[in-house]
Amino acid sequence: MPRRPDPAKRRDLLERVREYVMRNGLADLSLRPLAKALGTSDRMLLYYFGTKERMVAEALGVYERRPFLRTRELLKTVGPPTDPAGLRRLMEEVWQQFSDPGVRAALPLYLEIMSASVLHPDRYGPVMHDVVTDWTALLTSVFHDLGMTQDHARAQATLLTGATLGLVITPLANGRWDETQEAFRTLLDSLEPGWHTTA
Repeated sequence: MPRRPDPAKRRDLLERVREYVMRNGLADLSLRPLAKALGTSDRMLLYYFGTKERMVAEALGVYERRPFLRTRELLKTVGPPTDPAGLRRLMEEVWQQFSDPGVRAALPLYLEIMSASVLHPDRYGPVMHDVVTDWTALLTSVFHDLGMTQDHARAQATLLTGATLGLVITPLANGRWDETQEAFRTLLDSLEPGWHTTA
């Protein structure tokens, strides 16, 4: 029977792969230089992860400072918002996570791999799909807990997810984080009145 991969070593490799790719980008990523930088072999990386592309996607997916993972843990710890004002505070907290230097530094790479997952889902897996689906499902649950019907909750979650994702991407192009932050506040001002509706 073949030996099963060591989970601790696999996790360590994923962390170091993420750090390497954040420094060097995705476009020119080659398995052998990556393996050499990590002090291992390309064969060992393929043993643990199957393909280069899936390895990179997984390395980003388990990043513990990723806003989705931190928000999910926050909801587990303090519970879901109980009113629209609480939901607004939650979304303001989500937005503040993008001010974390580590998160902000990773955003161009996330955008790169999300785009690659749309163009090459056979190689990178459904990264973009999963990002949108995960956030939409999480926020649907939050809206539903406020008393909305499932359909209304999902519509509100879809709108909030799409608009927030667009605002996160915008300053990667123009560098204007302050303007984008003000735009996010304006978005919440526009949407919050609709969160009081439960039908």
